[in-house]
Amino acid sequence: MEPLIEQLGYNQGVLKINLKDLSHEDSLVAPSRGGNCINWVVGHVAYARNNMLKILGKEALWDDDSATPYQRGSKPLTAENALTLTEIIEKYDAAQEAMIDALKGLSADEFAAKSPVSIFKGDEETVASAITFMVFHETYHVGQTGLLRRVAGKEGAIQ
Repeated sequence: MEPLIEQLGYNQGVLKINLKDLSHEDSLVAPSRGGNCINWVVGHVAYARNNMLKILGKEALWDDDSATPYQRGSKPLTAENALTLTEIIEKYDAAQEAMIDALKGLSADEFAAKSPVSIFKGDEETVASAITFMVFHETYHVGQTGLLRRVAGKEGAIQ
């Protein structure tokens, strides 16, 4: 579990660097040719952590109804249905702590067990395969925040 815990730490560190000095208004600037704003990307990652927590046998920290604007395939985010960037970061950070605690308490047998949530392998999904994919998914989106920061008119934060 240590490599996954380490990756989650890297993700959190990179995300915090890329969000540094962004206002809520900055977070709502979307790419001109379509795509999601940084607010949606970070909210989507925070919401996706619900699945990680469920896979790890823990309770979700964000209810599906209030997370609707951040779910995969949702309509484009607007100022009216967006949570503040601060609220989203708080949700992300709360899930970080819960996931690391859950991973630290996981035995090798539990990690190899069938996952209660299937991500892409159906009946063959294990906790290990599901969590590994979800951490990859998060890393992909955290990387997008570096580009979206520039879309919002800020200098790149990682040089």
